[in-house]
Amino acid sequence: MKNRYLFLAMFASSVFGAFLSALIILSYIDNEPVATKFSALSISDRQKKGTIPVANLFDSSTIIPKGINFVNAARSVTSGVVHIRSSYSSGGYSINPLDGLFNNPSQSSGSGVIISDDGFIATNNHVIEDASEIEVVLNDNRSFRAKIMGTDPTTDLALLKIDALEQLPFIQYGNSDRISPGEWVLAIGNPFDLNSTVTAGIVSAKARNIGILRDKSNLQIESFIQTDAAVNPGNSGGALVNLQGELVGINTAIATPTGTYAGYSFAVPVALVKKVMDDLLEFGEVQRGLLGIRIGDVDARLARARDLKVVSGVFVSGVNNNSSAEEAGIEEGDVIVAIDDMTVNNVSELQEFVARNRPGDQIKVTYLRNDKQRSVTATLRNTEGTTEIVKTIYPKHLEGALLENLELTEMNKLDVNGGVRLKDIGVGKWQDAGIKNGFVITSIDKLTIADVADLHRILKNKNGGILIEGINPNGEKNVFGIDW
Repeated sequence: MKNRYLFLAMFASSVFGAFLSALIILSYIDNEPVATKFSALSISDRQKKGTIPVANLFDSSTIIPKGINFVNAARSVTSGVVHIRSSYSSGGYSINPLDGLFNNPSQSSGSGVIISDDGFIATNNHVIEDASEIEVVLNDNRSFRAKIMGTDPTTDLALLKIDALEQLPFIQYGNSDRISPGEWVLAIGNPFDLNSTVTAGIVSAKARNIGILRDKSNLQIESFIQTDAAVNPGNSGGALVNLQGELVGINTAIATPTGTYAGYSFAVPVALVKKVMDDLLEFGEVQRGLLGIRIGDVDARLARARDLKVVSGVFVSGVNNNSSAEEAGIEEGDVIVAIDDMTVNNVSELQEFVARNRPGDQIKVTYLRNDKQRSVTATLRNTEGTTEIVKTIYPKHLEGALLENLELTEMNKLDVNGGVRLKDIGVGKWQDAGIKNGFVITSIDKLTIADVADLHRILKNKNGGILIEGINPNGEKNVFGIDW
């Protein structure tokens, strides 16, 4: 063990093909994305309404003949997996006109899964994190600019949207709770820019925590499906499907000492993906329901130390004041063995099962106390300790300027798909740059601005010079450089 080590590679961070200028330029990029519009219509409901899922392999005509055959599933799902190319600005705005010619943005490559026929795409957060521009290339080589609907670093998931002006083939959700170790699965993605690559393997384990996600509030969720399907840099965000062509996971990481495939890969289970995608679609951010407990895995050593009669489950080492768990009567020393009648063997399973719920949702918690099994109903709370849905309200003021979103009629009049009006610039950076009241910001460092939330999201990671493009009150286009 001393000479072995585990290197967990996050695929899209690979600098493979860091500059794609040598690649074939695709024929066109479609229209700019429209302004962000959150929706309460879940992806599951959209899938039910959709007309062209990529796979429906349950009828008798698709029964696998003479043993295992992957052809039907592979042929069906490849059109539902996309190639994602993320561009990153090499620096701030420069007054040197030659910089735009020679300082090309760096790029990275990953994958994504079309999950509805109207263009919603699931992928990994690390595939598109901090990107200045995101290009989505379909299996038929059509290319579109993507809009980020929301991200969740705690699960390494993100939701994108493209506007294809027609229905797209999508991969239907499966049930990751029903897959078992030993079951065949396929991984589809774009490793090393090799489009629509399909590999096969089996489920090796479930609820794996491999310690790759970090969150300042310690709310990261790692409950990966482990497989031995060959997955490499560029596969991140791609599909893990069963032999019925259903999505059971989003490929996310590999365990390797070399940076490439060395035996095992890890995928976020679709049961968690579904919840995160619906939250991002409806609210723009994840709604995390919390029990409010400090926990650890039960093993033989802990069982001996605590005189427990079980060697699996989750040990409650502490209960937070005014938490959901305290209200439900859960105490330090309890061993949680099930959530909503789903067996809990370890911390990863408990975190996943709870994370599928929002604040205000009720869950059944089954636990052992003094060797007796008990069950209680707990009403989950948010990070602020209430049962309310939490949605970030972006301030309407920024650096002294009053901001407002454009109405649809204004977008049509200006022939733009979004933008933010500086209604009153006040005194400060905006005024110093020469910007006037009423100026509409349409892009920052070539990244399209859809609305006020977009503006805040992009500017929070900026420093130094930035390039602001937009439209003056008189309708003329203008460009300003601001030292941010």
